[in-house]
Amino acid sequence: MKRIVIMTPADAEFGFKLTGVSHYVAGEEDAESMIRKIVQEPDTGLLVIDEQLIKALPEDKLKEIEKSWRGVLVVLPSPERPEAGIEDYAVRLIRRAIGYHVRLRI
Repeated sequence: MKRIVIMTPADAEFGFKLTGVSHYVAGEEDAESMIRKIVQEPDTGLLVIDEQLIKALPEDKLKEIEKSWRGVLVVLPSPERPEAGIEDYAVRLIRRAIGYHVRLRI
């Protein structure tokens, strides 16, 4: 069975450890190397990354990682995210799932 891995900044460390899933703590500067390390592990099936960690990571690198990995990569939105950003993220997820650009009115 594949495992679930959650990667967050240090401020969310203890909350996710209570869930029993594998948890990694990273900063923006080492997020990319940590992501690449986690997706290399054969038993990882789902990687959930806190949005704060991928701010410095270019979107093309994130897409490259997603395409080369057989697992599922999910970005966990930050609570302070502006409304327009939430719509952009939702549209991007839908486009990835169905392969078509959709306009949403929320």
